[in-house]
Amino acid sequence: MMKRFLAGLLASATVLGLTACSSQGAQSAVQAQPTAATMTDTAVYGAAKAPKYVFLFIGDGMSYPQFQAAADYLGAVADPDYTQAEPSVAVADRKGAVLNGPKTLNFMNFDVAGSAITYDSCSFAPDSASTATSIATGHKTYSGMINVDETGTKSFETIAEKLHEQKDWEIGVISSVNLNHATPAAFYAHQASRNNYYEIGQELVESGFEYFAGGALLKPTGANGDQENLYDLAKEAGYKVVTTQSEAAKVSAADDKVLLVDEHLADSDAMAYELDREAGQWALADYVEKGIEVLNNSKGFFMMCEGGKIDWACHANDAGSTVADTVALADAVQVAVDFAKEHPEETLILVTGDHETGGLTIGYAGTDYDTYLTNLTSQTISYAKFDEEYVAKYKANKTPFTEAMKDVEKLFGLKMSGSADDRLVLTNYEIQRLKAAYDLSMTDYDSDNYTQEQYVLYGTYNPFSVTVTHILNNKSGIDFTSYSHTGLPVAVFADGVGAESFGGYYDNTQIFTKLSTMLGLQ
Repeated sequence: MMKRFLAGLLASATVLGLTACSSQGAQSAVQAQPTAATMTDTAVYGAAKAPKYVFLFIGDGMSYPQFQAAADYLGAVADPDYTQAEPSVAVADRKGAVLNGPKTLNFMNFDVAGSAITYDSCSFAPDSASTATSIATGHKTYSGMINVDETGTKSFETIAEKLHEQKDWEIGVISSVNLNHATPAAFYAHQASRNNYYEIGQELVESGFEYFAGGALLKPTGANGDQENLYDLAKEAGYKVVTTQSEAAKVSAADDKVLLVDEHLADSDAMAYELDREAGQWALADYVEKGIEVLNNSKGFFMMCEGGKIDWACHANDAGSTVADTVALADAVQVAVDFAKEHPEETLILVTGDHETGGLTIGYAGTDYDTYLTNLTSQTISYAKFDEEYVAKYKANKTPFTEAMKDVEKLFGLKMSGSADDRLVLTNYEIQRLKAAYDLSMTDYDSDNYTQEQYVLYGTYNPFSVTVTHILNNKSGIDFTSYSHTGLPVAVFADGVGAESFGGYYDNTQIFTKLSTMLGLQ
């Protein structure tokens, strides 16, 4: 059973044409223009009561398939009749079993649900930098650019900056990935390239926001390692920099400005995947709880919390990790829900995604109308940790394939042999796929030189690891179409003061417009 299942968990833009992405100053084919929806928002919602506490949760890469897969998985695990209720079985043979359905995640029960389209100035399948820019500033831009126009010369002020300057609200930014990664950066930085990690880190320090928490800063001493350490700059700017969990627990409202870096960093110095998080280690929810403690004040606060590893798991086509980190985001949302119960007339909670990643779908050609989502309970480790702690050693030790498969059975449940009715027993076809992927993994392969067939099979990931997760996904009745982002709309769930503004189907820039109008920002 995947970890940390809280009780609370159970409880339009006209497109004229898009050009290829470029940051060389070319005129964008799509310009963000005032729309009827914008004017309606101003007229209808301008007089509405404004919230005093605003939570914005962004599941990076999270669209309808991600949270529905998590809800379906939880329902399957909790349903004793689930494995018998197979649509492809004749009605007379179903033994009276009835599928009880999904266990909806907490935010799926919010008062208001809307949808936002996500295209940017150069793609229907945009990136996190441009989509987070739209959410944070109400402007479109090119993929890869943060809070600047398509020429890279004009900066856009973010919702967080406006609240900090105009209303003297305290601001918190939390992410399960690096704090100078694209999505968190979109609330405080202004860069022509999301890869300007050092410059983004400088802007983090200069923002003066009161609370940052999550993964470590990328390139803290610059691209060449020869610049002043960002953590030292933060300390000089008055930030209390904390890198251990025990010290993080001591942080309080008495600390004016705080930068918390998770003690148990994993791949790329981000927080660990929820599947890999050990008992006692802080989860995303813990950083939200601490953030409320630090930010709570009489004027108000704004907190953005990103579940960034949903996106990373979907890029790697790891359905088990996707589900677990989506549930972890819901756990974090529950902290805000509990806070709102104490401040029901003052709190607004928004939950959305920046884009969809991976083309995740519930259903697979090999399982027809059936799904076997309880198979995912067999996965106890993320693809990334499997890569680091197992596959790397196989190559170093020249481990035979059959020995490696013993670990695969232990960690993912996939078996080389067994009874015919065990849905985790591998077919000859699946074993051949795994053996070919394993053999390639033991070489000095270069994904940049893959054939088309190899890229479709493995993307840029370790061939063996990604084949293991692909097969487990498919045996569970889940599939992915891409290792990249897709153009699906995302959901926008809203609860609390002003939530009614967020219903309908609209452009993602309207999230900013609706919120800033409601809050009376210039």
